[in-house]
Amino acid sequence: MEISKKTPSASQSPGNLPGGNGAHSSVELLEKARADADTVLRELGSQPGGLSEAEADSRLKRVGTNEIAREKRQSALMRLLSNIKNPLVLLLLALGVLSYLTGDLRAMVVIFVMVVLGVVLRFFQEMRADNAAEKLKAMVSNTATLVRDGKEAEVSLKKLVPGDIIRLAAGDMVPADVRVLSAKDLFLNQVALTGEALPVEKKAAPASADVQNPLDLPNLCFLGSNVESGSATAVVIHTGDRTYFGSLAASIVGQRELTSFDKGVNKFTWLMICFIAVMVPAVFLINGLSKHNWLEAFLFAMAVAVGLTPEMLPMIVTVNLSKGALAMARKKVIVKRLNAIQNFGAMDVLCTDKTGTLTQGKIVLEKHLDVRGDPSEEVLHYGYLNSYHHTGLKNLLDEAILDHEELEERLKANEKYRKIDEIPFDFVRRRMSVIVEDETGLNTLICKGAVDEVMSLCTAVTLHGEVIAVAPEHDAKRRQIADDLNGQGFRVIALAYKEMPGASDNPVYSVKDESDLILLGFLAFLDPPKDTAAEALKRLHGLNVDVKVLTGDNEIITAYICKEVGMPVEHHLLGSRIEAMSETELAEAASATSVYARLAPAHKERVIRALQRKGHVLGFMGDGINDAPALKAADVGISVDSAVDIAKESSDIILLENSLLVLEQGVLEGRRVFGNIVKYIKMAASSNFGNMFSVVGASAFLPFLPMLPIQVLTNNLLYDFSQTTIPTDEVDADWLTRPRQWTIGKILHFILFIGPISSIFDYLTFFMMLYVFNCWQNPVLFHTGWFVESLFTQTLIIHVIRTNKIPFIESRASRPLILTSLIIVSVGAWLTVSPLAGTLGFVPLPPMYWLFLAAMLLCYAILTQVVKTWFNRRFGE
Repeated sequence: MEISKKTPSASQSPGNLPGGNGAHSSVELLEKARADADTVLRELGSQPGGLSEAEADSRLKRVGTNEIAREKRQSALMRLLSNIKNPLVLLLLALGVLSYLTGDLRAMVVIFVMVVLGVVLRFFQEMRADNAAEKLKAMVSNTATLVRDGKEAEVSLKKLVPGDIIRLAAGDMVPADVRVLSAKDLFLNQVALTGEALPVEKKAAPASADVQNPLDLPNLCFLGSNVESGSATAVVIHTGDRTYFGSLAASIVGQRELTSFDKGVNKFTWLMICFIAVMVPAVFLINGLSKHNWLEAFLFAMAVAVGLTPEMLPMIVTVNLSKGALAMARKKVIVKRLNAIQNFGAMDVLCTDKTGTLTQGKIVLEKHLDVRGDPSEEVLHYGYLNSYHHTGLKNLLDEAILDHEELEERLKANEKYRKIDEIPFDFVRRRMSVIVEDETGLNTLICKGAVDEVMSLCTAVTLHGEVIAVAPEHDAKRRQIADDLNGQGFRVIALAYKEMPGASDNPVYSVKDESDLILLGFLAFLDPPKDTAAEALKRLHGLNVDVKVLTGDNEIITAYICKEVGMPVEHHLLGSRIEAMSETELAEAASATSVYARLAPAHKERVIRALQRKGHVLGFMGDGINDAPALKAADVGISVDSAVDIAKESSDIILLENSLLVLEQGVLEGRRVFGNIVKYIKMAASSNFGNMFSVVGASAFLPFLPMLPIQVLTNNLLYDFSQTTIPTDEVDADWLTRPRQWTIGKILHFILFIGPISSIFDYLTFFMMLYVFNCWQNPVLFHTGWFVESLFTQTLIIHVIRTNKIPFIESRASRPLILTSLIIVSVGAWLTVSPLAGTLGFVPLPPMYWLFLAAMLLCYAILTQVVKTWFNRRFGE
């Protein structure tokens, strides 16, 4: 079953299922949930005895197999072609072809090598393509128990159709989206869909009309959840890509939207193309009309086009990103998509799921309190003995108690206590008891369960070893302790005991023995924050990154966790409120809201897109199936060590270790990467623009070409080489303190203000060569003089522009960058007297030239520093 590469509309109702059929599916689910069982069966054309085999086969042909939709894989050839369609790549290819046609093979080789390197690197990166839909499909390759022709049978999930009657039992995975017809103590784990760590109860009764979010409907079970306990009979409503789970698969396949980094690179590319479109024809026409040699004018114009093209941009970007990815790899962070490194640095808002990201993703016994609410080891000990000797299905609360493994040895739970009997849990009593015998032969019944049920059986309480009769006024205070804990998001159970002398060798206990109990206290459970969560959020705040929590869990637990990690909750927004909001209203509310609770997957995606429309660069950190659409919609998707496979496949960055402190390092590394990329862009664009501006003016009044085409290309090649070590450069610490985004307007202003400075000294060089060294009749000396001055000033300016501080004094470049700068200017000077001088059209320069050049370089550096400082104050960094 294939689906189109269509991203779900952000304007769809958030209660709808993501994917093309979301609105229709959501409405149908709500209708089925609110109707009684007989009506649902009638609408689905089914009956309690199930469908007939003939009817099932007919429906299978009509609706298709119960398989998760997947995207048709793009062929290697198509993927390669899509990479070549980049405007910068197309421009370089065109210039390479023109260089070949005009016989300039050296220029052609240089350009084609850069194209091949950029395209091949990108091609192999994308071949590790997102296979999230395949992961989803693999998760549902099982069988289901269903009823057909009145008989139960195990049938492959693929063959389920709407209207099939299925049986669910503990341990089963829900095979489709189903409506419960009858249930007995049915509890489902749907943490991957909703983010709720605790199981939820499902019943057969029609749902209230007040519930709008399909995941909150108490009589619907969804594909992707599994049965913790109990049993049920249900009827299938949706299969395949029409299920809630399947629609999530549809939302994470297909072409990924361009991130802020991709858009920035494209904008800069088109900016340079616009410069070329204006400058190259002007150079061609001016030289053709003034010198009447149109072929020579054309060759020179092509060389100017190559000079204006930032042909090293793909290499600089790729090397910078790869360097950042390697640095993150050393911190146990996998960078799946190189561009995500820069987006990490540009991120000014991090949206995060709660369960499994900020929290540990498992239930932990947080508090064991006596009847006054004070910590009590005795309560912990009795609770441990109960769970240790409990032989029934151990739930998450039992496992949390048993995590205190040190108590087994301390209490000698297996040696000093012998299990005598057990009164199992049921959903009517909502409690369970074990009876253990100690070394003295004393039998102790230990009961744990729902607070109201256990407290109603207690006639006394124990406090500091003293047993006291229950007093109504104190009983109310004890209930308030439990209520307060529930209000903070804890799951609270009560613990009581009763001592009974052993009556026989094999005593038998029953529910009636759960009477006249002595209340010990309370056990409070929670999915606690990760140890590093609070410090990580504090550091992100210090880097000017706002954090927002987007969770499917309820607002009470969410508020408590946020308080624990030091995150203020001034405003919160529920999924039900988002349902009624327009995109404009949501965009306004999103900026002022820090906590979102009870969200469906589509809600999370809508919030992400709303914040993006406000100009924010968004990161999203999640770990569940329900986070996949948001992970893909964000500029940078981050999954954690405990994430399900689908979340990891949908993300750009995976944190392999439990610590969240690596988030700070990722942000800093991203900003370093972006800082060095922007250095190249500013230097290359402003320098090239200034040189070409000089070319246009010189072409108008000189009787010969200002520089030969081969000299333009050689100058450009040497300058490019000097910038290959930019990725090794350090970025000033104060530049890393806030998010950095692409601002093409500022880059354009920078080019327009800084670029002409080089032209000033170019024209001074023209004046010097023409009137001091009398080059009106000596074009070769003129070409050599301008070539050297142009190369020296361009290379020097790297060190001025690379920092907002005073170069060489307050901020120095990296050693490799300094070394390459020295090498390049030395090579440039050597070429004028080398064996290649004749081939390149150079002659030795007079000694006086070098003195003038030194003075110009000093003045150039000072003037550029002054203008740069003014520019940063006027327009910002």
